[in-house]
Amino acid sequence: MAVADLSQLVKAYDVRGVVPDQWDESLAELFGAAFVEVTGASAIVIGHDMRPSSPGLAGAFARGAAAQGVDVTEIGLCSTDQLYYASGALNLPGAMFTASHNPAQYNGIKMCRAGAAPVGQDTGLAQIRELAEGWMESGAPAPAARTGTITRRDTLEDYATHLRSLVDLTSIRPLKVVVDAGNGMGGHTVPTVFGGLPLDVVPMYFELDGTFPNHEANPLDPANIVDLQKRVRDESADLGIAFDGDADRCFVVDENGNPVSPSAITALVASRELAKHGGKGTIIHNLITSWSVPEVVKENGGTPVRTRVGHSFIKAEMAKSGAIFGGEHSAHYYFADFWNADTGMLAALHVLAALGGQDGPLSALVDQYDRYTGSGEINSTVTDQADRLAAIKATYGPQAGVTLDELDGLTVTTTDWWFNVRPSNTEPLLRLNAEARDEATMAKVRDEVLGIIRA
Repeated sequence: MAVADLSQLVKAYDVRGVVPDQWDESLAELFGAAFVEVTGASAIVIGHDMRPSSPGLAGAFARGAAAQGVDVTEIGLCSTDQLYYASGALNLPGAMFTASHNPAQYNGIKMCRAGAAPVGQDTGLAQIRELAEGWMESGAPAPAARTGTITRRDTLEDYATHLRSLVDLTSIRPLKVVVDAGNGMGGHTVPTVFGGLPLDVVPMYFELDGTFPNHEANPLDPANIVDLQKRVRDESADLGIAFDGDADRCFVVDENGNPVSPSAITALVASRELAKHGGKGTIIHNLITSWSVPEVVKENGGTPVRTRVGHSFIKAEMAKSGAIFGGEHSAHYYFADFWNADTGMLAALHVLAALGGQDGPLSALVDQYDRYTGSGEINSTVTDQADRLAAIKATYGPQAGVTLDELDGLTVTTTDWWFNVRPSNTEPLLRLNAEARDEATMAKVRDEVLGIIRA
C-alpha cells in the first residue's frame, strides 16, 4: 500500500476508502496507534456499523491503541450517534467504523475527542495521517511497556434512555410510523429507542446488511425513499422516517408520502428547543438552509447564526456561541444536550413528540415551517470552478437590490430570492442551491444561474 494513498483516504472530516484496495486492517492498526498519540488518551471507546469489513477494522484499531498502553472499550454494533453518546457519557475519545451511505466496498473512521468533540483536518486528523504515513515507511511504533486492556460494553439501552430523557413523549397520541432503516444501523437502534412508546412501528429493511440489498442507504437521494413513500400511503401511516447507513441522519415524509424538507425539520426542532429553554438561545444553521429557519428562530425568541456548510463548522460554532441546536440541509441535526454532536434519532423523537402532541396531520404541522420554494442541491461538472464563480459574480454584482457574500462559495440575495454556488472540495463540481417566494421565480433564477455555470 503506497504512502500516497493516504492523501485519497484521509478526507476533511474522516477516513474513508475502499477495502482492501485503499486500506486494510494493518493500516487500521496504525491509525489506532496514531489516534491515541494525537489525542493523548489513556482510554478510548470504539464502535462499528454492519459492513462486512467493520468488525475486523475496528478490532485492528483497538489492537493498535492497546499496544500503546491505552485501555479500549468496544461497544460493538452501533450507530454513529450511539458512539458519540458513549464518547460523551464516558468522557473518552472515540472512533466509529462506518462509511455512512457509501457502497458496501467502502469503509471509514469517524473520530472524536472526549465529549464527542470532532477530529477533522485542523483538529488532529492531519497529524494522524502524518504519523500513519511515517510508520508505513519505517514500521509500526514500538509497543508500550504495558499493553492496554480491551473490554466489551453494551451502551444501547443507556443511549436510548438518554435520548428519551431529552424529549417528553409521555402524553403523545398513538402514531403509526413507517421506518426505513435501509439495512443500516437504524435497524439496530430503533427497536430499543422507540420501544415502550405509543407507536405502531412498521419496519422496513431492518435486517443489518452492509451490502445494502434493497437500496443505497442515503435518504437524501429521492430514489432511495420511493419504497418508504409508497409504504406510508399503503399503511395509512401518520409519517415515515428514513435513516442513512450509520443512522446519524434522518429524513421525514408526511402522511401523503411527501418529503419534508430538512430545513422545515430544523425550524420545527429549533422552535421546540427554544421553548424548552424559555424562548432564549442561539440556533445554528448553514447558509443553504431555507429563509424559514432564521425567521422561525427569531419568531420564537432565538438568535439565528449562519455558518458555512459542514459539520466541523457547525460544531465549532455550537461550542463558540453556546448554541442549543443546529441544523443542516443534509438532515444533520446537532444538540447541545448531546455534546453538540449530531443525532438524527433525537430529531426524529422531536418530530414524533410535535406530531403526537396535537391532532392535525404532519403536512399541516410542517406547513408553518416550510414557507418558500427551493431547488434542492444541483451539481454541475465544470472545468474551472473559479472562472464560473467569477462569471456569476460579474452578472449579478452590478444589479440593483442585490447583495453578495462569499462566506462559503458565492451567495446572491434579493428580497424575493437567493442562491448559493459552492465549489466541491474533492470533485470538479459546482453545487447550486436556490430559493424563492414562489415556484416560477425559483425556476427562473435556477435556470439563469445554471446557464452561466454550464456555459
